[in-house]
Amino acid sequence: MDDGIRQKLDALIHDSGEDYSSVSRLLGRNPAYIQQFIKRGSPRKLAEQDRMKLAAYFRVSEEALGGRPAAPTQGLERLATVPRIEIRASAGPGGAADIEERGVPMGFDPALLRDLGVRRSSALSVIRVSGDSMEPTLRDGDDILVDRAVSAVRSGAIHIVRIDDMIMVKRLVREGEYLIVRSDNPAYADIRMQKQRALDVVGRVLWCGRRLV
Repeated sequence: MDDGIRQKLDALIHDSGEDYSSVSRLLGRNPAYIQQFIKRGSPRKLAEQDRMKLAAYFRVSEEALGGRPAAPTQGLERLATVPRIEIRASAGPGGAADIEERGVPMGFDPALLRDLGVRRSSALSVIRVSGDSMEPTLRDGDDILVDRAVSAVRSGAIHIVRIDDMIMVKRLVREGEYLIVRSDNPAYADIRMQKQRALDVVGRVLWCGRRLV
């Protein structure tokens, strides 16, 4: 790959306020990967998957980063970038959190988001689960996609909720006049609330991803 492509990527990183290590983590690479590519020319060219993620994140064509020009008939959609909130939503007893802090985003196929019922991708966030109270459905360290445009409770679905300034990921179940805040792990007791009192629905969980070990 010629120096012009490396210079282009270097400028995109600088203009976005990112750094080499954060962009390397976006690709799932070691922190020095992008710096070595730009400064040392190693690897000689970007892997196709890496180029696709970078193009989607920086909102440029793959051709600008050394890819082939897209054929007019392909009609492929760019990945939708979803901000990652570094603050951990607790799946345990609960933990105080400021949900506004943002980290390196993730890319999602727009077709997948439509299948999940997303209407406004700008209202999506990725949050990392902490704790074991939602096992086996959600595990500690899982990334979950949350639709913050959804504030209504869907009985039986998993939601991000705020209770007394605590952020938790729980399953919400309606039982008569009560709203049950339930953990999938039977070791944790239900929380019974009358008519959603003192409970704020931050959003509904639509998808989860985890690293296999």
